[in-house]
Amino acid sequence: MNTPHDPPLQEFPCDFPIKVVGRQDGDLREATRTIIERHAGPLSETSVRSRTSSDGNFLALTYVVHATSREQIDAIYRELTACASVLMAL
Repeated sequence: MNTPHDPPLQEFPCDFPIKVVGRQDGDLREATRTIIERHAGPLSETSVRSRTSSDGNFLALTYVVHATSREQIDAIYRELTACASVLMAL
């Protein structure tokens, strides 16, 4: 637990990677991008990386967002984990 004398765990603003994993056959890319852009604004194509699992069943997306606060990041994670297309958000 942080005490008043401990430095913050994360300095804001910063570029913050958010990784999302879901099934390849769903609307994962569109659904998660919509969620993230709702909280962090428009993303450039260079801010999004994707990787398909070796068996082709799963898709991992990494979004690099310009985070302005811990609350913003928490809100993104809350909405991502509530999304039916998302199996995991890191």
